[in-house]
Amino acid sequence: MLSQILAVAIFVVMFIEIVREKIPRHVVTLVAGGLTLVVVFLLTMHSWPDVWQALSFQSMAETTFWYTGAHGSTGMNTGINWSTILFITGMMILVEGMSEAGFFDWLCLRLAKSLGFRPMPLLLSFMAVAALLSMFVDSITVVLFLVVATVRLARLLRIDPVPMIIGEIFAANLGGAATMTGDPPNIILGTSLGLGFWDFLQNNGPICLVGFGVALGYFYLCFRNKLRAGAWSVDPALWAMEPGDAIPNRRAFGVNVAIFGGMILLLATHAWTGLTMPTIGVVAAAVTLAGNRRGWSLLRQVDWRTIGFIIGLFLVVSGLEQTGILDGLARFLGNLGGEDTGRMMVVLIWFTALLSAFVDNIPMATVMVPVLTALSDGLGMDLETLTWSVSKGTDIGGIATPIGASANVTGVMLAAREGHPISWRRYCKYAVPLSLLVLVLSMVLLLAFH
Repeated sequence: MLSQILAVAIFVVMFIEIVREKIPRHVVTLVAGGLTLVVVFLLTMHSWPDVWQALSFQSMAETTFWYTGAHGSTGMNTGINWSTILFITGMMILVEGMSEAGFFDWLCLRLAKSLGFRPMPLLLSFMAVAALLSMFVDSITVVLFLVVATVRLARLLRIDPVPMIIGEIFAANLGGAATMTGDPPNIILGTSLGLGFWDFLQNNGPICLVGFGVALGYFYLCFRNKLRAGAWSVDPALWAMEPGDAIPNRRAFGVNVAIFGGMILLLATHAWTGLTMPTIGVVAAAVTLAGNRRGWSLLRQVDWRTIGFIIGLFLVVSGLEQTGILDGLARFLGNLGGEDTGRMMVVLIWFTALLSAFVDNIPMATVMVPVLTALSDGLGMDLETLTWSVSKGTDIGGIATPIGASANVTGVMLAAREGHPISWRRYCKYAVPLSLLVLVLSMVLLLAFH
């Protein structure tokens, strides 16, 4: 009982500190993870095996961690999910290589110039770019470079960049929800439960496509009168810019784009090749580092704080799982959903969506992995069907507020740093109604498909 109380207390305090944002969130979760290992497992439970299980180093020694064979599955492990950590790290290094080569600046400038720098077409096109890239690249990174590019263009166009930034944040989250590789919650769910790129694309892709169509229409109706600008308002300096000027080294540009294409191919075929997500992540990192002359400098640019944040979360959630707290949560949800799969899907979608709107959806997904397996084992329901419900709930619910997803936090913080603060009221005014609409559509489509 004492170990359960302490595990919950650590978890609650961690969440409060994450929301308060007074201490860097990676510091909060790593300290909380360390307290879980020492206070819960060692001082209270006197169990070194639980510590070892939470650290989960042994998982990397298994052959199936790196290669499963065609149609294999790595399954889930308790504690730190090193599959997630290695895959995210590898993709971050890959994206840093593409950024260093000027790919994102080139893409934004080329698109903007082809549209004549007209604000409304730019909003809709940048949303499309955000959604498409976020299917393969972490949505945090996509928001990072798009917000900076948007603020620069808005300054020269003499328009308010906030409508475009909110649209880009929403689209990046929605695009990331379509696949396993774009949104951290999906990466956690996929690597933990043995699901692949095509599993997510086939089940989430059509729903996200419908949602994206609705989002385009919604933002057009919201901002069609606020983003009017004629050719007279375009700074002449914009027309003088050439997309090629954004490429510092054409050889490096070609190499990094080719590496990116190769990684997409590996992701699309991993179910047939048997290569696991951590293997693809390690390959992405190794090839990127080898293919860039200043490759090792890319390591300093990786967002190691996010990696530390996720590692700490895994440790804290391991404390909740190994002390039986998450079994209680599974029983609670089981009572709400009953033995009807459709009802359970509705419960999971709205439960995770409501919580993800106010706490980062990464810990929400991390918590729900063992809960899903407990629900599936206890009620005999299909694990994949339940997973899609949690995936949509965490991904879309997390878009509703400025703190619901890491991409939101990144976009809002960057906008404020560039002199365009986005208040909770202004963000939620546009994001909440659309999030609710897309959630209802997702629920209806999921129930129809499953």
